[in-house]
Amino acid sequence: MNFILFQLFLPFILSAILVIIIMFIAEKYGTKIGGILGTLPSTIVIALIFLAINNDQNFASESAIIIPAELGINICFLAIFAILINKSIYLAFFSSLSIWIIFSSFLILINLNNILISIAIYVISLSIALIILEKIFKIKSIQNERIKYDLKKIAFRGILAGIIITVAILLSNIGPIFSGIFSVFPAIIISTMLISYKEYGSEFASGIAKSMIIGISSVALYATAIHFTYQYFDIVIGSIISYCTSLLLTISILKIKNIFH
Repeated sequence: MNFILFQLFLPFILSAILVIIIMFIAEKYGTKIGGILGTLPSTIVIALIFLAINNDQNFASESAIIIPAELGINICFLAIFAILINKSIYLAFFSSLSIWIIFSSFLILINLNNILISIAIYVISLSIALIILEKIFKIKSIQNERIKYDLKKIAFRGILAGIIITVAILLSNIGPIFSGIFSVFPAIIISTMLISYKEYGSEFASGIAKSMIIGISSVALYATAIHFTYQYFDIVIGSIISYCTSLLLTISILKIKNIFH
């Protein structure tokens, strides 16, 4: 009973609470700031902490290796969604998800275990996505709209986040790569895009997708920092150092946000 409570139920509850908080942040600040703040490390913090507690810090450190590369794939997901949403919500959703599955499967097949290669994949994905969205499709962020979250939406996204993190922890029985990949499965991204499209249309959805692409950098940095700090510090100190590092990046992004249209 204690095993189920600590390893499954507690991560589920904590993840749900964090996502609910992030939802209100996004509602208050709109797509540009809300999208960036909404991608601060949240559920991934819980996932890696519990992977370290349930297994050991080396396991969590190894799981973090693939996360920057997987976040690069999430960027591809968002970019494709932002480009295709004006044509069809169904085309955007299924095309993005198909790309995610194909690219994620490739990472599993090559058994990616090098943090530098993982970071390189992320940086390349980010650079290409921003160039395409900024220069070719000229997708703009929208600052004045607000996403309204009723009780049903809050409950749905909270439960969704809890399920994703719980599954990521359960997958630790298979190996660190699977845990790392599923800890950043784009379930919350998908729900954000669908809610944004339903409430405000395709322009708003593409705008918040672009801002989320920018903000995801803080999560990639957090995972990278965890890979190193968990090798030299305990779970608490390693997590604090890593989060402060990602927070500094987010603050920097907010400072220069005006360079994005």
